[in-house]
Amino acid sequence: MSISENIRTIQTRITTACYVINRNPAEVKVLLATKTIQPPLLIEALDSGMFLFGENRIQEALPKVQALDGRGVEWHFIGHLQSNKVADAIGFAQCIQSVDRPSIIKSLHKELEKSSKIMDIMIEVNVSGEASKSGCTPDGVEELCRQIDTSVLNVVGFMTIGANTDDEVIVRRGFAKLRRIQAQAIEKEWVRESATELSMGMSHDLEWAVQEGSTMVRVGSAVFGNRKI
Repeated sequence: MSISENIRTIQTRITTACYVINRNPAEVKVLLATKTIQPPLLIEALDSGMFLFGENRIQEALPKVQALDGRGVEWHFIGHLQSNKVADAIGFAQCIQSVDRPSIIKSLHKELEKSSKIMDIMIEVNVSGEASKSGCTPDGVEELCRQIDTSVLNVVGFMTIGANTDDEVIVRRGFAKLRRIQAQAIEKEWVRESATELSMGMSHDLEWAVQEGSTMVRVGSAVFGNRKI
C-alpha cells in the first residue's frame, strides 16, 4: 500500500476507536515518527496532508529539517535527549516531548535563556516501570514539574511509551495512569491548565491509547513500513 493509503488506514483506525467510546476523532492528532525515513517519503506524507513529524535522533533530524525547510512541517523531538544535544534540539523542534530528568531541564533553561526563546515541552513518564524505557517515575512528576522555569519552558502535556506487551489490560492501565497523572498535575497546579496534550499510543497500540484519552499518537511503521536499521 502507498503512504497515502496507509495514512487513511490510520485515520480510519482512530475514527473507529473513537466511535466505540463516543469521542470526536478530531481530538486526536497523528504525529509521524520519522526515524530512518528519508525526505522523499516524508514529502509523500506531506502531500497527503500530514505536517506533524517526530524525530528520535538529532543527527538524523537536522538534514531532514533542512530538506523540508519552508514546507510547513511542525517538528517534535521524541527521543532520549542528551544534554550536549539540547542546543540542536531547540534549534529545529517546536516541541520536545521527552523531558524526563532535572539535568535536561537545567540544560534547556541555560540554552533558552541565551536566545530569549520559549520552548513547548512534554513531561515523559515511564508508567510501565520497564527499565528499558526512558521517562521519570510517576512519583517524580511533581518534583520535576516544580523545577521548570515557565518563563522559558511551556509544558503542553505528557508523553509515555506503552508497556511492551500484547496484554491489552496492562497497556491500557499504563495509559490510564498517565491520564490520571496529567489530571493531578493540572489540579494541583504543578503545570498550567493548558497542559492538555497526552502523547501516547503507537502503530500497534493506538486504539487502546485513543480510548484512554490520547490526544496525539506517534505512528511510524504503520505508515512507512518496518524500519531498516
